[in-house]
Amino acid sequence: MIINHLSRFQSFPSTLTQFFSSKTRHQQFIIHCTLLSKSFSTNLLTKTPNKNPSTLPQPISSESPELSDVQISIDKLFLPPDTDVSSFTAPLSSRVLKGSNIVLSKYASDSQVVSAEFIKSSVKTEDCPSDGLPEFALVGRSNVGKSSLLNSLVRRKRLALTSKKPGKTQCINHFKINDSWYLVDLPGYGYAAAPQELRTDWDKFTKDYFLNRQTLVSVFLLIDASIPAKPIDLQYASWLGKNQIPMTLVFTKCDKRKKKKNGGKRPEENVQDFQDLIRHFFQTAPPWIMTSSVTNQGRDEILLHISQLRNYWLKH
Repeated sequence: MIINHLSRFQSFPSTLTQFFSSKTRHQQFIIHCTLLSKSFSTNLLTKTPNKNPSTLPQPISSESPELSDVQISIDKLFLPPDTDVSSFTAPLSSRVLKGSNIVLSKYASDSQVVSAEFIKSSVKTEDCPSDGLPEFALVGRSNVGKSSLLNSLVRRKRLALTSKKPGKTQCINHFKINDSWYLVDLPGYGYAAAPQELRTDWDKFTKDYFLNRQTLVSVFLLIDASIPAKPIDLQYASWLGKNQIPMTLVFTKCDKRKKKKNGGKRPEENVQDFQDLIRHFFQTAPPWIMTSSVTNQGRDEILLHISQLRNYWLKH
């Protein structure tokens, strides 16, 4: 596979990477985490990061029979910047966001979406909003569910128009959230039916946006978890990593169960397979999270993850 020809790289620039202390980095701790979960509600409307780790919102457990406990070694967890695990009073496993490898940090707050509005579409990075607000970009293979996820995050059915026909999104679309940050919907890649010239333009201005947008905090790379890993997704993940662009893997369509056409594998098995394929090409584990726009799985967890990255970015 093409992944075998990729060079090693680190997934996050040093300012957005948090390593374990030398004392714990090499210890092979194993924690039990819940891989699948129902959405849980949060009420995080404070305007400043929470400084007391013991009072941070905790993931709520569920008795759903679909939940499965998995083992995640501590070196495969994503610790947000400026996170000291030795300061935690509760077990580390209780601070891992459900359906992810993301540890909840002291910067998690302001996660509830109160307002959302479309601002503008652009085809050049220099034409994007110039107000300096932090941005989180959604990108993925055509028809992976970007617009559906965006609508789920803001609890609006048609903020971003969805379509069963791939290639609906053709510009850099900015949506302002709570008048304080942006979700950015980008054109999908891999849409073979689009004219080559158009696909080249999409690829050019999207990558220019990634490389030159100073207010971009993180890219959310959407991967369809209902099917096996696609080489084009592995290529895109490698490109982001090689260019030191902060990335979170967002696995979509996790509500879809076994299907004969995908080899009978469950979404969580496809998630694990994808991570196994990219594991040797990242020096630190990229953050990942499982989602479903149908059941809203992962919605609140993504917003918490965004809040802690955003608050850290604003402070630094």
